Amino acid sequence: MPDALFEHPRLVAVYDALEADRPDLDVYAAVADELGARRVLDIGCGTGVLAVALAAGGREVTGVDPAAGSIAHARRRPGGERVRWIHGDASAVGDLGADLAVMTGNAAQAVVEPTDWAIVLRGAHRALRPGGHLVVETRDPARRAWEEWIPQRSRRRAEVPGAGVVESWSELVDVDLPLVTFRTTYVFAADGARLTSDSTLRFRERDEVGADLVGHGFVLDEVRDAPDRPGRELVFLAHRAS
Repeated sequence: MPDALFEHPRLVAVYDALEADRPDLDVYAAVADELGARRVLDIGCGTGVLAVALAAGGREVTGVDPAAGSIAHARRRPGGERVRWIHGDASAVGDLGADLAVMTGNAAQAVVEPTDWAIVLRGAHRALRPGGHLVVETRDPARRAWEEWIPQRSRRRAEVPGAGVVESWSELVDVDLPLVTFRTTYVFAADGARLTSDSTLRFRERDEVGADLVGHGFVLDEVRDAPDRPGRELVFLAHRAS
């Protein structure tokens, strides 16, 4: 089941405003250019910000996500008509012949169960052409990002068109590595509504991700530091073996 922040209509509508800092958009556009990718698959596309940005560059883009609320929002986004949207996981995409598949943000970590992770990797492999690239972004567990998921450090406040002022903050619920669970609270100033969303992320070690990629038919090319979050995240570049 998708987390409420990706599914509840009221939370989906304010998600982009509260997550407005997206330096990764330029990063992944640069990766697509670097690899000469014209057909791109965005796995876990969420509300579609990255997919639309990539399509604006003339690329053929498909976005897939298990949250129906996020996909519905993505379709309504300006420029959303340029993207093919699929409600489901990566196995729903089929043989796309893509040059590049990406998993950005929390997408890879939100796939908690090993069986579901295997489904995603098999789906990505099938969607890519031979030699096509998969780029997976994940937080480095050594940086213990969850220690910052406390109200004092995570509180945000934004003026959202159509919704008014919305305040949010996160707090830890449980740390049982490799799993970390936290709760995010949203308060709508206009009517005092208070909504919560619980999320669990899996923090995979570098060697674990590399082994999973190789085990599902990929060749691991390199592991980069995330340029938009240096020292905090790992970016895996792999390609589908011919």
